[in-house]
Amino acid sequence: MAGGTRERMIDAAIQGLQRHGLAGMSFTDVLASSGAARGAIYHHFPDGKKQLVAEAAARNGKDVLAHLATLPTTTPQEVVEAFLTQVRPVVAAATQGGGCAVAAVTVHLDGDSEDLCRVAANAFASWTAQLTASLTAAGLPADRAGEVASLMIAVLEGAQVVCRATGDLAPFDQAAKALARLP
Repeated sequence: MAGGTRERMIDAAIQGLQRHGLAGMSFTDVLASSGAARGAIYHHFPDGKKQLVAEAAARNGKDVLAHLATLPTTTPQEVVEAFLTQVRPVVAAATQGGGCAVAAVTVHLDGDSEDLCRVAANAFASWTAQLTASLTAAGLPADRAGEVASLMIAVLEGAQVVCRATGDLAPFDQAAKALARLP
């Protein structure tokens, strides 16, 4: 079943990006994790690794967006607290070497990296827009909601890097505590 193989390959690429980053993710790992045959690579992704990685990052971005859309909108404080609760396990995984599949494609490796950065920029913009909408619906003025939403994404992405480097969740917890006091 071709559609199933393609989706499994994208899932495996997301996991590879989260664990190994763009440079460390290989077709061999994607094939092993997805159970796909070697011939499936260029059948499903004729433009090769760049296409697979772009689709994986875009799909991961949409998956995160769907989670962000479920945040409550009763009060701005509740939006922020629910966000922090929702992303804490993601940041905790970073202490063990994980990372964000979307952020992984922002590392410039060659001339094609600009296209991958656009994929990431679009994902980050959609996340910020969703959080801004949630905060606005919860009563925060739109300009302030945009600022807080941008900060929320910066805390999520920055905390993953710092927590991965330190192997400790404390930097996220400190940032989360400060962020929770803002709205």
